[in-house]
Amino acid sequence: MKSKETENGVLIGYARVSTIEQKLDLQLDALKRAGVVESNIYVEKISGASKKRPALDRAIRALRPGDTLIVWRLDRLGRNLLDLLNRMQHLQKNKIAFRSLTESVDTSTIMGQLLLHILGAIAQFERQLTQERTNAGIRAHVERGGNHGRAPTFDKAEAERMLRKRMIVKEVADALGVSRQTIANHWSAEDARRLARLGPLKRDR
Repeated sequence: MKSKETENGVLIGYARVSTIEQKLDLQLDALKRAGVVESNIYVEKISGASKKRPALDRAIRALRPGDTLIVWRLDRLGRNLLDLLNRMQHLQKNKIAFRSLTESVDTSTIMGQLLLHILGAIAQFERQLTQERTNAGIRAHVERGGNHGRAPTFDKAEAERMLRKRMIVKEVADALGVSRQTIANHWSAEDARRLARLGPLKRDR
């Protein structure tokens, strides 16, 4: 049977179920009613959480500018909002339209373009929230004395000389440009007192 073509090119369908036991009939019937011929429908039985979807990859490779990718429902295409958005943007960049039958999404229309922009804004908002939560967690960790990233380096011998001269940990940290916790990670309070009792090295007296 010859491929179904429209003003917007060839219609390519993609259908997916998560387990072997689930049936594809509902999706296949919906795709056929939308005008997709059976030979242009790519199917697979794989979890939506899986990063590898060979049938979807083949469907996307078969698409050309002016074609349309059709799915039964949005969650058939993307693992999550960000994945869905990335795939939709990839299609748009390559001048390929996208339709989801259940949600009546069609990126070849003005409303579909608007939805794509809204999804992009939501995804950006989620990324910013995630980054803010990450930064807040790092700040809280550092404030509690934890380290983040590469541990700061300092002259340990110089720090020990300062402690032996009875400088307190804060003074040593300020002089060497590191945090008090950095000094404390190497010498406990008892260690610092012990060094102070020992007094300066002979060459430092």
